[in-house]
Amino acid sequence: MSTQEKHTPMMQQYLRLKAENPDILLFYRMGDFYELFYDDAKKAAELLDLTLTQRGKSAGEPIPMAGVPYHAVEGYLAKLVKLGESVAICEQIGDPAASKGPVERKIVRVVTPGTVSDEALLTERQDNLIAAIYEEKGQFGLATLDMTSGRFQICEVANTIQLAEELQRLQPAELLYCEDFTEMALLERYRGLRRRPIWEFELSTAITLLNRQFGTQNLKAFGVEKAILGLCAAGCLLQYARDTQCGHLPHIQSIGLLNRSTFIQLDTATRANLELTQNLGGGVDHTLASVLDKTATPMGSRMLKRWLHQPTRHRQTLLQRQDIIATIIEQDFYSELAPLLRQVGDMERILTRIALRSARPRDFTRLRTALAQLPDIRQTLENSPQFEQLLAQLSDFSEIYTLLENALMENPALLIRDGGVIAEGYNAELDEWRSLAQGATDFLEELEIKEREKTGIDTLKIGFNAVHGYYIQISQGQAHKAPLHYVRRQTLKNAERYIIPELKVYEDKVLKAKGAALALEKQLYGEIFDTICPHITALQQTAEALATLDVLNNLAERAETLHYVRPTFCSGNAVYIEDGRHPVVEQVLDAPFIANSVHLDSQRHLLVITGPNMGGKSTYMRQTALIALMAHIGSFVPATSAKIGELDRIFTRIGAADDLASGQSTFMVEMSEMATILYQATAQSLVLIDEIGRGTSTYDGLSLAWACANYLANQKALTLFATHYFELTSLPEQLNGVENIHFEAIEHGNGIAFLHAVKAGAASKSYGLAVAALAGVPQHVIKLAQQKLHQLESQAVSPIDLSIPLEQTQGELGLMAEDEGKLALWEAVERLDPDELSPKQALTYLYQLKKLQEKA
Repeated sequence: MSTQEKHTPMMQQYLRLKAENPDILLFYRMGDFYELFYDDAKKAAELLDLTLTQRGKSAGEPIPMAGVPYHAVEGYLAKLVKLGESVAICEQIGDPAASKGPVERKIVRVVTPGTVSDEALLTERQDNLIAAIYEEKGQFGLATLDMTSGRFQICEVANTIQLAEELQRLQPAELLYCEDFTEMALLERYRGLRRRPIWEFELSTAITLLNRQFGTQNLKAFGVEKAILGLCAAGCLLQYARDTQCGHLPHIQSIGLLNRSTFIQLDTATRANLELTQNLGGGVDHTLASVLDKTATPMGSRMLKRWLHQPTRHRQTLLQRQDIIATIIEQDFYSELAPLLRQVGDMERILTRIALRSARPRDFTRLRTALAQLPDIRQTLENSPQFEQLLAQLSDFSEIYTLLENALMENPALLIRDGGVIAEGYNAELDEWRSLAQGATDFLEELEIKEREKTGIDTLKIGFNAVHGYYIQISQGQAHKAPLHYVRRQTLKNAERYIIPELKVYEDKVLKAKGAALALEKQLYGEIFDTICPHITALQQTAEALATLDVLNNLAERAETLHYVRPTFCSGNAVYIEDGRHPVVEQVLDAPFIANSVHLDSQRHLLVITGPNMGGKSTYMRQTALIALMAHIGSFVPATSAKIGELDRIFTRIGAADDLASGQSTFMVEMSEMATILYQATAQSLVLIDEIGRGTSTYDGLSLAWACANYLANQKALTLFATHYFELTSLPEQLNGVENIHFEAIEHGNGIAFLHAVKAGAASKSYGLAVAALAGVPQHVIKLAQQKLHQLESQAVSPIDLSIPLEQTQGELGLMAEDEGKLALWEAVERLDPDELSPKQALTYLYQLKKLQEKA
């Protein structure tokens, strides 16, 4: 006898459905619970903190079982999705009364981290993407889909560095990759990894699937036909999305090709260092988004974050955004638009649920509220030519609004299965059935009074429950008074329940009316979907226009409230910022922020920055990058004035930490980031370097820092190069386009005051000991360090003189060893305390000093 034959019919049904989804959890509906069995039960019990029980036996062993209540399933699904897990939802679709054997069941949807659209499973102000990667000859195709909006894009990248940059920007919730993918180390940090067979990435299959989805003969209209690797990835992604949704995806209407050259590129380290949407601790506080994002809608918030991670180089787009922001400020539109936009809500995701026919009644009422705002928004904008393009996307949906206004109750039930969704007066037949069902209240009240008077039983009352229907209830103390024609239906601890023919007849009539009303209500609800779905594309365009308006309206408010100015753009390589401020730091400081200027162009392209730790070097560099980035999303910027040239990339090398997961030390991380910059920086790049070479010996570090600065200077990249190696301040004497600037500090007593102001020239000293004292290093350690510093300064021991030409320096490298020997001798003498030495120890020490002297 096979294992399958040993199981009950119900377990056979379960195993058959589980075989269709072997790699994901199966929620199997049984009454009021979703049950899991075998390994699924064990895994779910651990992840969800469920009680692991048993049901029956298989091969003599108990079958593990765990379950969750159906009415609370959304909370459990949300937790699993956040953990990167996927779940197949199996529902009862047959009639239990008519079924012989197990009730017919079917998998109605598959919930995965990247394809969820349920409101309860999503973070409303954050994109939720699924991505697919295809690799061929060291190049990669990348497809992404936002299931909640239908936004479908592909791009192609030339190497693993670019692929890592794109994945870090996108942060997909789920990631599909081909089974022969060779760069698995790139994917280890991502959850929701899905290995897919090679045949799902076939080009011909992908093109057929995409044409079928869009109803086209070819893909030329979308401009993607030549992106072969991207199309292969898109084919796999679309098939996966269709499988998980168990059908058609009507809200996915197009596909776009992302051209990386049209955006300012940011590598992984730069995104982290600039803290755009996530701070270095992994939170969202004190990020650029936390300052700029005061949007009225969740879809506007998501769009703003996409702009921050993908600043555009398209000047016309930027100028249009600036014009709209300026108009909103000048016309004081913000106070009119913000309340209207808040009423629009998350129209984008609501439309997706409608398209997938998973929308709930409250989704339709929210859409009704959103559409109600369109006339007022249009009226506010129609007299300003700057809004012409946005207004063209705001279609007229008055017919849909009228339908929703007439068809839906003001506050409908949460679920259509509960009834109470379709408004009174919308359908005469529904009103008739409802009237009949609701008439039960009057009838039952009259019957209860009549029966109480006839029997003389004052505890008699009439009630209803879903199991036994209508009943007459009499307390146990008076049950003996029940008339003979009362038929006992149920015995309780303190009461008896009965049925009489008159009540039974009315029960059948009422239940029929309720059932007919609910069935008709569901039919009418389905017709609302049928009416709206053909307009999904136009509604999506309107939602996108409203999200754009929300972002620009928000940026106008930020500009006015935070005193930002409109930046200008110029040709050539340049960054001119007058009195720039760090947009985040200035918001958290109690004291006034010290503004600083920066001038970079082809004639002055590398600034060597010196000064104390905590003096403001890192803030100065970051604010320069953030102002340039803000200008390239169309935002106004924190400065007196700003003029930005033609930038292609922003690089940062600020701070470092061990990457233990990949076995890289601090210095290795530092050098890896520096290598990326040196290979990719051009004359159009903005490069920020902070303390390169500090993770190794003095000679190695100084030499590396000098070589990197020299290389960037020759590349003419627009560079801010902060360092504590004072030897680098000689670079302006050797290279054109290099200048020194510094941050000053003033020492008073044992303390130090940071001026946070940029001045021309090199700093006079590093103030390292003063900063160490400020950090709480014990005074006796500070004094000891001061002694050593005076000793070294008096000897004027310099590791390397970079003002000497390179070829001459190479001839004098032999002197370094001699200097090292002298330094060791001096250190040995410094450590010597004659008063604590015995005669024997003194003699031994003398021999050691003699050896050191010989080496020196």
